[in-house]
Amino acid sequence: MCEHHPIPAEMRAEISKQLDAIAGEEGVRILFAVESGSRAWGFPSPDSDFDVRFVYARPRDWYLSIDSRRDVIERPIDGDLDINGWDLKKALQLAIKPNPVLLEWLRSPILYRAEADAMARLAAFAGSVPFTRRSTHHYLQQADSRYQDVVAKPDAVRLKTYFYALRAVLALRWLRRHPGQPLPMDFASLRSASALAPDEEDALDALLRRKAQAREQETCARVPVLDALTESELADATGRLDGLEEPAADHLDEANALFRALVQESEQ
Repeated sequence: MCEHHPIPAEMRAEISKQLDAIAGEEGVRILFAVESGSRAWGFPSPDSDFDVRFVYARPRDWYLSIDSRRDVIERPIDGDLDINGWDLKKALQLAIKPNPVLLEWLRSPILYRAEADAMARLAAFAGSVPFTRRSTHHYLQQADSRYQDVVAKPDAVRLKTYFYALRAVLALRWLRRHPGQPLPMDFASLRSASALAPDEEDALDALLRRKAQAREQETCARVPVLDALTESELADATGRLDGLEEPAADHLDEANALFRALVQESEQ
């Protein structure tokens, strides 16, 4: 995986230490751990958090119980390190919906650790579930919500908010132009496949240069050409959403088989 914004060696060491501690304390097997958020998306600020996300499996007997048990592991944010993960069962339940967040994790360009075979099987399964309609709905909601924040403060838009909105907008364009193809996680890949107009490219370049030097709370004025791009994609996605239909398919048996196989491997 290519890292557009490499993680400093000392932070990688700290993240590895934290993951080892979680695996030991919780008695889990971490199947993969990645960066999620602005560093993986490709537009971090100098003071951006490190958003570590992982999927884990527990021993078989943990699942064979009648009580309800937590299916997430969360650690308090420590400085600029934010680390939490999903249980394998939760991840697969979301994969069959499908859940765009899990799909993003599986395509993160920044990988901290992975059981290569397990991650590959999870990625292959998640990618086999039709996702265009649900993903369009997800990114439409995300783009609209962030854009409303942009509109609310036209002279003091947080750069971070602008880029969250723009990333969702480019995801919508990708889904429109490349239906059924895996959605890249990082901003640069989404942008390169978006066929933006020269004035849109220039505006994005200027905003990216500013974002690279800005602190998390820095603001800017609205950029008309990018607002026009956003409004156009929002209108298009809204108009297309009801006409998008996913093929009817039940992936539960496949998900159960993968779940059992990966949990069984934890016993070996």
